[in-house]
Parts: sequence; C-alpha cells; structure tokens
Amino acid sequence: MSVDIEALQHWDEKIRELASAYGLDCYPQEFEVCDHNEMIGYMAYSGMPSHYPHWSYGKSFEKTKTLYDHGATGLPYEMVINSDPCLAYLMGDNSVCLNVLTIAHVYGHNDFFKNNFTFSPTRAEFTLSRFKSQAERVRSYVEDPSIGIEKIERVIDAAHALSMQCQRNLAIKKLSPDQQEQRAYEAALPRKDPNQAIHRSEEYVEPDVRKTPLEPDPDLLLFIRDHNPFMTAWEMDLLTIVHEEAQYFIPQIETKIMNEGWASYWHYQIMSNLDLPQDLRLEFMVNHNQVLQPHPGSLNPYHLGFTIWNEIYHRIEGDERPDHRKVTEGRDALYHARESERDRSFLRRFLDEKLIRKLGMFEYASKKGDYVVTEVADEAGWEEIKQTLINSVGMASTPVIKVEDADHEGNRTLLLKHYFDGRELQLEYAEKTLAYAYQLWGRTVVLDTIVSGKQTLLLYNDEGLSTRKPG
Repeated sequence: MSVDIEALQHWDEKIRELASAYGLDCYPQEFEVCDHNEMIGYMAYSGMPSHYPHWSYGKSFEKTKTLYDHGATGLPYEMVINSDPCLAYLMGDNSVCLNVLTIAHVYGHNDFFKNNFTFSPTRAEFTLSRFKSQAERVRSYVEDPSIGIEKIERVIDAAHALSMQCQRNLAIKKLSPDQQEQRAYEAALPRKDPNQAIHRSEEYVEPDVRKTPLEPDPDLLLFIRDHNPFMTAWEMDLLTIVHEEAQYFIPQIETKIMNEGWASYWHYQIMSNLDLPQDLRLEFMVNHNQVLQPHPGSLNPYHLGFTIWNEIYHRIEGDERPDHRKVTEGRDALYHARESERDRSFLRRFLDEKLIRKLGMFEYASKKGDYVVTEVADEAGWEEIKQTLINSVGMASTPVIKVEDADHEGNRTLLLKHYFDGRELQLEYAEKTLAYAYQLWGRTVVLDTIVSGKQTLLLYNDEGLSTRKPG
C-alpha cells in the first residue's frame, strides 16, 4: 500500500476551505488510511476502533473477507463515524483522486452528523470513549471465571435480537414512572365545564396506578433489565450496552437517504470547484457517476438523496431576483431541511409526482415466482409508490412492539403488543424473537398481534410457541 500522504493533506486543506465557504459546519475531522483487511475489520465493528467481542462480528469479517478475496464483492470507499472529533477511514489502495473525492464526501457526512436533529442525543463527544468503555466491561465479564464467554454470548444473542424494539424518536423525552403516574391522575380529573352550574358534576374516578408499566413502554431491553428481579448485575449491564449501541445507530438508520444524498451533493459541489488537474477531473466524474448510478430493481440511496437535495436547491421561485439571492435562499432551504428532517418526513415533503417520474420509479411484487409491476408513476399510481417507499425506509420496516403489562393475568407473564400498521409479522421471525424475550424474562411471554387478519395471542414458554384467541 503506497499512499501519497502529502497530496491527501494538500487536498484536505483545500476541501476544508471550500466546505467552510459553503457554510458547512463540521466537527474537527481525522482520517486514518488503512488497507483492505483493516477496512473489513472496521466494517465488522461498524467503524468503531474499539468494540465489545461477539461471534457475529467475526462471522461478518470472515464472510466479507472471503467474498472480497474471490472478487464477489467490493469494499466501501470510506467509512465515517458520528463522533467528535469525526473519524473516517480511507482505503490506501485507492487512487489519489478517489481518496480526494472520499474526503469531500466525508465532510458532508460530518456536517450532517453535527447538525441533523436526530443525532443530537447521541453525544458525539463521548462516542469513542463510550464504545471503548463498553468493550472493556464486556471483556472483563468474559475473563471472569464465574461468567465466561458462553454465558456472555447467550445474553448478547438475545439482546441483539430485541435491540431495535426501543424508543425510535430520541427527540421525544420519555416520561419517568412518577411523571406517568402524575399524568394519569391529571387525566382522571373532571374536565372544566363553563356551565357547571346547570350540568351534573362528573365524578372523580381514581386511576389504577398499580399496573406496570403504566403506559406502553417501547424500550423492551431496558424494561426487562429493570423489572426482572432475577437478573444479575452483569446481565443488566449487557442489556444496557446493547441498548445504548442501538440508540447510537438508529439516527443513521432513520436518515440513510438524506445523509448519503447530502454527502454526495456536497462532494459534487466541492470537487467541481476544486482546481483539479484535467486527468483527476475526468476520473472524478467517472467515480461520481458510478456512485450515483441508479440500481435497476432496487433503490440507490445516494442517487435518490442527491436528486432530492438538488431539487430543493433549485426550487427557488421568482426569476426577477438576483442570482446571489437565489444562491442564498437555495442554501438556506438545504440547511433547514438538513437540520429538521428524517428520511420519512424528507420523502413526504419533497418527493413529488414530477420527481418520481423523473426518477422512473415503479412498484413491483412477486407473484407465482415471477416479478410483476404493480404500480407505475402515472396520475393514479405515483402516490402509492411514494407511500410504499416511505413505509420501507428507516425504522418503518421494523414492527413497533411495546410492553403492555409485566404481570399479565397475575402470574408475571410479560404481555407485548404489536402496533399493527397493515403489515402482519413474519411468524418464523416472531417465534425466534419471542424465544429470546422468554430467555431474558424467564417467564411466559405473550404477544398480541394480527395473524391472517384476526387478533391473535402468540405465547412462548417452556413448550415453545402456541397461539390462542384473546379474551
């Protein structure tokens, strides 16, 4: 691996100057140049230089390395993590031009991490130290003769399976049990009646605050941690670690299209205005087009995001205004959307009929072993295509399941409820997930859901999965 570090430093300085001139607001940026083996290792650990051990990461490493060695897959041009300072990895085997393009792309991600509202609760300044501390704690449990690797991996296996059943919008503050109790009492108070003198007074009915949880709880791992009295301290800590990692990655899941499109939009603006030699400029255009090329039959988030951001910038009306006003207002529109949206709201606001047709989007389904186009972007179909896309991005593809009762039927059965949105659960996955919930809870777990259009209770206990009708 031969890398011209001085050239990369030179272009990095020029890119930072342009990023600042465009108004991008970034964390301090650090780069690490690595070879393909190191990049595969970082990929297995989700980009973290330190991570707790688990067999699934070794499996991911070996799978990716085998595919790469046999030419069946490529590697990303870069990896960048949400931290302060922001850390990114460059492939030393790539050309100077490709690494310069990657550096410009990274500054787009950096700005997005710092300024999009979904990332504010992740506390980027503590990312590296937090993951390092978690790794050290897990390794200490592995080395403890009374615990060991088998017990650790058994708990982490279950925690991984349940980790995405958690609070999704971190900007909404979750009420404490005391606050929930206070809200229950306030809700039970008779409503104020301006005509109370001529109306019969409502009787005050004291709410039942003995139920746990008082309100449905979306954080399944934390609820089990806090309400299973037989959990050991190290098991509780493992659930906390896995939950915190899920909370860290959810904003990236929720903004994939926006984030990749934003980084692609700004790498294009920056590279187009760099004083590149002619050979590097031609190579840049080839690489840029490869990154943004549409994927037939699937969605390229770089292409979709880039197209929408470009459209937002050019939606400034009023040709009578001077060009500098249009530039300023166009960038203001970009920065406002970057700060206040996530993928679903982003698509809902900015993906219109004109763009859907421009992108050539359609909807298809598998019928009797063949793929059939079910919707096209005509007057009747474009909204259906848009809604299907919105329902499949970010966390929208993960079912919403909340804890309803920790003592269902008075025998410490854990009652969960699937908040049905028209899409039924895949029963084979539901069974495996309930098995993990049963393992961590230690008693029967019941899931209230819809099966074949009818309300059904899925029960999991020592005998495995069974079903029954509610009531």
